Amino acid sequence: MDAVFEHRGRRITAADVELIRELIAAHPKASRRSLSQKLCGVWGWVQPNGSLRDMVCRSLMLELHRRGHIELPPARKLPNPLAWRRKPAPVEVDRTPLRTTLRALPRLVIRQVRRTDEEPLVNGLVEMHHYLGYTQPVGEHLKHLVCAGDRPVACFMWSSAPRHLGPRDRFIGWSADARRRNIRFVAYNSRFLILPWVEVPHLASHLLGRMARMLPAEWERVYGHPVHFVETFVLPERFRGTCYRAANWIWLGRTTGRGNNDLTHRANRPIKDVLGLPLSRRFRELLSVS
Repeated sequence: MDAVFEHRGRRITAADVELIRELIAAHPKASRRSLSQKLCGVWGWVQPNGSLRDMVCRSLMLELHRRGHIELPPARKLPNPLAWRRKPAPVEVDRTPLRTTLRALPRLVIRQVRRTDEEPLVNGLVEMHHYLGYTQPVGEHLKHLVCAGDRPVACFMWSSAPRHLGPRDRFIGWSADARRRNIRFVAYNSRFLILPWVEVPHLASHLLGRMARMLPAEWERVYGHPVHFVETFVLPERFRGTCYRAANWIWLGRTTGRGNNDLTHRANRPIKDVLGLPLSRRFRELLSVS
């Protein structure tokens, strides 16, 4: 059957459109969100961890509405929860200078803290001590707290990777279709913080190496699938990315400075170095499956 169009790797046919029209007609008082959840249920459209693919479905229905294929109910004006999100509260930890060697440190423990009592601690430390502050991670995401003994020394934040990133896409060599299907197997290191009073040579690269070994299993435990590649951005005017390079991350190139939603084709934000790390020897094979 001929496709009306394709959205995020799913072919939408005339029969699909008719089904959505019938769904809307059968629930005249339902909100757009409720309709997208119902459609996910009809299609069995779920993430690997079983959660509904609600946001993807909602964007599909909105695109059909804009193209005139369906008529959605008026959008209900609700406050944007991200716009009103409060900044993390300040947190207090031991700030006694910690100057020692990696070998002399108390045992290092890395804990995944998302949806635990320690998550506010990571959020607060990143807000207070990372030069970018805290920003709510996008999509699938994990947060890690690193402690030496009972003292926090570092934080990691990981999130879904941007859909389009030229240097990464050229390095992997995947097709556009493979990228759409497999982008969920790539994670973005959005924040890495060594607390400013911690001065331990080689600690950063050591922790990056340990995280690379842990992350695939951690991601699969929470989201039902592993990650095969990780990436990050480094602002070259401020950092050289030395600890990443020491942990075998690879310089992939530089961003264009135009962002994801560029309409002007001109740089409107800082140009950054892109660094990446394969987490599997078969990463190209695993990421290029269409």
